[in-house]
Amino acid sequence: MRYHLVRYSMYRRLRQCFPQGISGKVLAISGIGNFAPFLAEPAEVTETSYPEVDMMDLPYAEGEFDFVISDQVLEHLEDPWQAVRESHRVLVEGGIAVHTSCLINYIHPSPLDLWRFTPDGMRWLCRDFSDVIECGGWGNRLVILLAFLNWRFMYMTVPENPRGLRRALATFNEPRFPISTWVVARK
Repeated sequence: MRYHLVRYSMYRRLRQCFPQGISGKVLAISGIGNFAPFLAEPAEVTETSYPEVDMMDLPYAEGEFDFVISDQVLEHLEDPWQAVRESHRVLVEGGIAVHTSCLINYIHPSPLDLWRFTPDGMRWLCRDFSDVIECGGWGNRLVILLAFLNWRFMYMTVPENPRGLRRALATFNEPRFPISTWVVARK
């Protein structure tokens, strides 16, 4: 799988959180594509997308899923706090929520673009979970500068070749300048 420059390190880090893979009943909000390499057998995926399915009022029973994954959705929601509470509600006890978002990004309506989240903000959103397994951010000043010059730069793919400028840019992290943010929390 080839990831965008600004998400390459995030997905690599998230994959390390699941050495056995993601299995069981999985609710994927706004796509499972970036997490497809993480899936293990047996995985039963319910794939939805926002705004067709309202993440702030999920139409699923309490304790229905082993995993809830929302990939780049929280920044578009009127009430991301309620959305995270809903992800908590539909998880089984011990279930895992994975939420990714952005901090430094251009405005990208889908249908709205309302919020930005620091890693601390992502952790705070999951304060009602029993354990935050992983919370982080990735970015650096050079990528931010290049993105200001041309926003399409952020969405260049990163080849798996261990050498090269795109790979070097995608793996260099300055924690004080996160572009992408994420949290993995256990109910």
